[in-house]
Amino acid sequence: MSSGGLELPPGGSGPGEGAPETPEAPPGAVSLAPTVEIGADLAWDAGQWAEVHTRAQRAGRAYIWLNLVEQRLRAVVAGVLRPIYEPVHGEEWVVAAAGPAGQEWVQRAVAVREVSRRKGYVLDPDDDNLLSFLTLPQLRELMVQHWPCYEPYLEGRRELELALDELEVARSAVSRNRALSPAVLAQAERTAQRLLSMLGAGAGDAPSQGRLPADALEELIGDRYADVVGVHPDRVRLQRRLPAEDLFGSARRIDAIGIGLNLLVQNYSGRRLMRLADAGCRVRLLFLNPASSAVRRRERELGLKRGELSRAVETNILHMRRVRANVRDPAAFRIHVFDETPRFTAYLVDGDGPDGLAVVQPYLRRARGMESPVLVLRGGGRNVISGAGPGPVDEGLLGTYREEFESVWGDARPVS
Repeated sequence: MSSGGLELPPGGSGPGEGAPETPEAPPGAVSLAPTVEIGADLAWDAGQWAEVHTRAQRAGRAYIWLNLVEQRLRAVVAGVLRPIYEPVHGEEWVVAAAGPAGQEWVQRAVAVREVSRRKGYVLDPDDDNLLSFLTLPQLRELMVQHWPCYEPYLEGRRELELALDELEVARSAVSRNRALSPAVLAQAERTAQRLLSMLGAGAGDAPSQGRLPADALEELIGDRYADVVGVHPDRVRLQRRLPAEDLFGSARRIDAIGIGLNLLVQNYSGRRLMRLADAGCRVRLLFLNPASSAVRRRERELGLKRGELSRAVETNILHMRRVRANVRDPAAFRIHVFDETPRFTAYLVDGDGPDGLAVVQPYLRRARGMESPVLVLRGGGRNVISGAGPGPVDEGLLGTYREEFESVWGDARPVS
């Protein structure tokens, strides 16, 4: 029996009374924890590595958006307040702008800058200024204190403050290397895009413009993957991310090649396609000839009944012919068929311009088009960044598929 963590001397039985003989413990003895071998297992198993990789990926995405917002906010603060305070206070204009209410945090930023100077942490001379050492909340404080100065340039102070409050949740987690949930990351990305727009990012400059909004990571490291901006296991998941209405809507040029072109024919209404053509969109459609031997081979690959695929292709061609018959300028809506072995299906939307997109699927022997993997390509080329500065523009894969389309189109036959 024990009480209060104390081990009492044994009683009621002793040697010779049926109990094993044990050494007597002195009165008041405290029980000790069992001896543990000193040392810790520092190794991570596969599950732990997977968890930290996931954390790092989410934090990395959030950090890039936070970095973009902070740089934009720093430029906005400097653009408005520097002309007001610098003529009088010189290099100390940030201290003067902070005023008595901000003396604590601005002096902390001064101290951090001095330490960074001494230790050689300031790598770019342009960063050797106090503004570069202010955090996102401190930049926000400068704007709030001087809102009458910003009012002619920015709208909706309350909306701006609420957006910065929302972003603070992700900023706090990233700065302290804590876990980010997918929901918080998604919210941070949406809020950052909204903030960049509110802070006056020009049209086409913010990474949220265009038919398929550009991701911040794509803008920064997309050149590692040519012009591939999306990879999807099948067409169903592609259409969740990029519906046919978004892909083809407002297009000025559509070039498509494939067996039946179901993504366009079955997922985008003929009435909308007609309106596109009447608004000036040039459409060229390349179907596999439903009477060719290639269609019969494809039917055998997929285990379809004889004539099943060819009838489906014929139906799609007839539907597109009806659309063409109702277009004001039939020359703007052209339909051809080809007899070669189909190697891929591709939809090139404005593929000859900087805002072009392409959706490309290879043909697999046992997989229908709906089940094949999908690549999404963005046109316009990329500048490959190197230590020596911007390099030549790389046209990427979209140009390759555009050339392939033109080659097949040249050998194809028109459909009357």
